[in-house]
Amino acid sequence: MVGGDGNQGKLWGGRFAKHTDAAVEAFTASIGFDRRLAEDDLAGSLAHVAMLGRQGIIGAPEAEAIRQGLLGLREDLRQGRLTFSDGDEDIHMNLERLLVERVGPVGGMLHTARSRNDQVALDLHLYLRREACRTLRLLHSVMQALLTQAEQTRDVIIPGYTHLQRAQPVLMAHHWLAYFWMFNRDAGRLRDALVRMDCMPLGAGALAGTTFPVDPWQVAEELGFSAIYDNSLDAVADRDFVVEFEAAAALIMVHASRLCEELVLWSSHEFGLVELDDAFATGSSMMPQKKNPDVAELIRGKSGRVAGHLLAFIMTLKGLPLAYNRDLQEDKEGLFDTVDTLQSALPLLGDMVRTLTVRRERARAMVAEDYSAATDLADYLVRRGLPFRQAHAVVGALVLHLSRQGRLLADVTLDDLREASDLFGSDALDAIRPESVVAARRNLSGTAPNSVASQLERARRFLTPQKPNCYAEWEPDL
Repeated sequence: MVGGDGNQGKLWGGRFAKHTDAAVEAFTASIGFDRRLAEDDLAGSLAHVAMLGRQGIIGAPEAEAIRQGLLGLREDLRQGRLTFSDGDEDIHMNLERLLVERVGPVGGMLHTARSRNDQVALDLHLYLRREACRTLRLLHSVMQALLTQAEQTRDVIIPGYTHLQRAQPVLMAHHWLAYFWMFNRDAGRLRDALVRMDCMPLGAGALAGTTFPVDPWQVAEELGFSAIYDNSLDAVADRDFVVEFEAAAALIMVHASRLCEELVLWSSHEFGLVELDDAFATGSSMMPQKKNPDVAELIRGKSGRVAGHLLAFIMTLKGLPLAYNRDLQEDKEGLFDTVDTLQSALPLLGDMVRTLTVRRERARAMVAEDYSAATDLADYLVRRGLPFRQAHAVVGALVLHLSRQGRLLADVTLDDLREASDLFGSDALDAIRPESVVAARRNLSGTAPNSVASQLERARRFLTPQKPNCYAEWEPDL
């Protein structure tokens, strides 16, 4: 007897004498989510069979028959004509069955010198390399929206905050650019992660390599990889590139969440600094006056699920011995959801920022209704020889005095200042004008107009041109 009959029809069924339990089949099947790897699986198979033929591992007629079958499957996939079966577990087994149905038993030669272990690793590298590039382009679009707002608000002064308390006035452009640089670091992390994605695992087999004279560099060249794994065990077990992408994605969403929190605050009646475009707000089913920042709130909320996927997969990896373990199937659902969440949130975020309206009059009113120029009064005294701690105490007492009288710093008179310290001169009143406070911060990273102009120029250089070497448009010519 050659093999059992319990799993006949399964590509691995020869070893088994009993049917797999239906609940086990349902529990272990991944075709419900890994079908999105079909295009990448076909690309990898086309490159693999080309190499098998060139190396003489299979005959040229067989290689060509398989190639034509794969091209037909790819065309049917793109036209939505392929039907996948849950009984075939995953996308790899589904496509192999469909290939054999199309070209006959010769289709079984495709899996020569290959395991599902290095096959799925290759698919993930191909998939994630492409999606990281798409994410980069979307991220650049958000950065461009922030840069556009910064260009348009170079003359708008708003309160800056620490602890959500008024701190010091800043140019609104300076505030937008703070987020630009956050996302710029995110783009750098993605580009760095692409280096590890750009490594080809095929040829590792199940874990130890293969007995056939494969040439992985041929496959790598056809698929656009610049490196191959040095160790077959590492090649099939490595998911660091997934973790790196999810870590970068988590930070992107954290930064997006922080920006959205500001937009929620700024669009409230209490702040009133911006108005979101109607296209990015919703109303209330009961209260007709409401204009809710739902898009910003949902982006803020979805940041938690992306961070959760990162943590969940790190916990999956931490206990795995070498090499492949079925636990690694858990790499996909969280990753796919992370990609989907990022690529749905970022375009909305960019458009929301690009289309919002800044309420300039409200900004002018806000910087006049607090004590945020107090530090400049202390600095004034320091320049006249008073130690900073003493200057700090003098101005603090002045603010206490004014607040008890219900007066703001904008109401202060020269007599008030001189009563606080005889070191104050008449020019001290000019020093606390919002325009003067902002203009005084002329250091490289400061909020002075000239400093912000230089910052804007640096930001433009990061986006023009932006052509990351990330294979976003690459497709093998097979």
